[in-house]
Amino acid sequence: MRKVFYGSILVGALGSLSLLGGCASVESVEAAQKTADTALTTATAAQASANDAHQVAGQAVTAAAAAQSAAASAQASADKANAAVATHDQQMAELQAKHRRGERD
Repeated sequence: MRKVFYGSILVGALGSLSLLGGCASVESVEAAQKTADTALTTATAAQASANDAHQVAGQAVTAAAAAQSAAASAQASADKANAAVATHDQQMAELQAKHRRGERD
C-alpha cells in the first residue's frame, strides 16, 4: 500500500512539473498560430489544385469518350468499305469468268 501511495505521489509530482514546464510563452503561441495559418493556406491551395486537376480529368474523360465514339464510327465505316470491296471482288471474278467463257450480259 505504501508503494502505491509513494508511487502516486511521485507520478503526481512529475505531472505537476511537466505542467509547469509546459506553459507556453506568447511568442511560442504566436509562432504556432503562424505555422497553423501557413498550413491552412497551403492546404487551401492544394485543395484548389486538386479541384483544377479533377476538372481537367473530367474534360479528358469527355474527350476520350468522344474519341471512342469516333473510333467506333470509323470502324463501322471501314467494315462497310471492306464488305463493299469484297462484293466488288466477287463481281469482278464473276465478270472475268464470263469473259473467259465468252459470255455476254
